[in-house]
Amino acid sequence: MKKAIAIVVGVILLAVGAILGIAATKPDVVHVERSLTMNAPPAEIHPQINNYKNWMAWSPWEKQDPNMKRTYSGPESGVGAKYAWEGNDNVGTGDMEITSSEPQEIKLNLHFVKPFEGMSKVTFSMVPQGEATKVTWAMDGENAFPCKVMQVFMSMDDCCGKEFEKGLASLKTVSESSQTAKGKPSEEKADTKTEEKKETANNG
Repeated sequence: MKKAIAIVVGVILLAVGAILGIAATKPDVVHVERSLTMNAPPAEIHPQINNYKNWMAWSPWEKQDPNMKRTYSGPESGVGAKYAWEGNDNVGTGDMEITSSEPQEIKLNLHFVKPFEGMSKVTFSMVPQGEATKVTWAMDGENAFPCKVMQVFMSMDDCCGKEFEKGLASLKTVSESSQTAKGKPSEEKADTKTEEKKETANNG
């Protein structure tokens, strides 16, 4: 019996050692990047990212915990705007701060507190392509050892990348809807002018 237990313990220790050994080979920095083309100009997309309160409409993590505690500080948008959150196991705890806000690029620092401590640099770039815009969401983050262990069993690129894809799809919907809404008044105005011209011609 004791011999059997010793064998089982030995196998477990070997397995743990192998996992830790593989984890140690993982890179110290993780890069995740996804892109999507949106039928809206950068000027329409930029405010959706530049103001953290707008993230509730498109960020995939905002939808994973409806009871998440949110705290906003600093200016409402742009450089210095800060956002902290505290939620369930899916979203964890952390904070973000916008460090650079240009018409076609926004950068921010992302600080994770739970489930693992870590820092990441996030960049949203908006490159015009005719009347559309290619939006890229990229993140370069510290790869803490607990994260390296997780990556023995799962791909961080696949895990975060899928959420980036969901977020970009929602951002596309929000930005294109906003663009359409802004275009309606001008169209209605044009229709009114056409009707006025017809009436003038008839009266003449």
